Amino acid sequence: MKIIFVDGYNVINSWPNLKQQKDYSFDGARQSLIDSLHNYSVYEGCKVIIVFDAHKVNRSIEKKEDINNNISIVFTKDGETADSYIEKEVHNLGRRFEVYVVTSDWLEQQTIFQRGAVRVSSIEFYNDVIDTENRIKRKANKNTHLLHKNNLLDNVNDDILKKLEAIRRSK
Repeated sequence: MKIIFVDGYNVINSWPNLKQQKDYSFDGARQSLIDSLHNYSVYEGCKVIIVFDAHKVNRSIEKKEDINNNISIVFTKDGETADSYIEKEVHNLGRRFEVYVVTSDWLEQQTIFQRGAVRVSSIEFYNDVIDTENRIKRKANKNTHLLHKNNLLDNVNDDILKKLEAIRRSK
């Protein structure tokens, strides 16, 4: 199984759409990230764990919420960074899974690589998520088009429709 750890605030500060959104609604930017990654994880069939720092929040305890089988949200405890949480989890997973870590923090990328995970920059991941969203839209449009394409009315010309209607009303 492919597991992707995402440094939430690092991504919010790197993705163009979220960087703008956080200026007027930080909670909105966080929710937009969660929604995008939820769609991504379901479509790609992987597990995404989004980690948000709480190291500057006094007396914060670690909170983990499993949204479904594909996505989990973690708020670290007081004094713990997202980087340290991710490092610990990657170390615990060992090399049993295909593990990716999304962050643009260079030092974090080096540490993760040494522990057997694949590092992905926030911008690389952004492009991957956008590509996946576009594939989802194309597939949805194709399915919608197919639904409309198979209507009987689309395949019968107006003269025949009028004749059929006249026959129906004459009974």
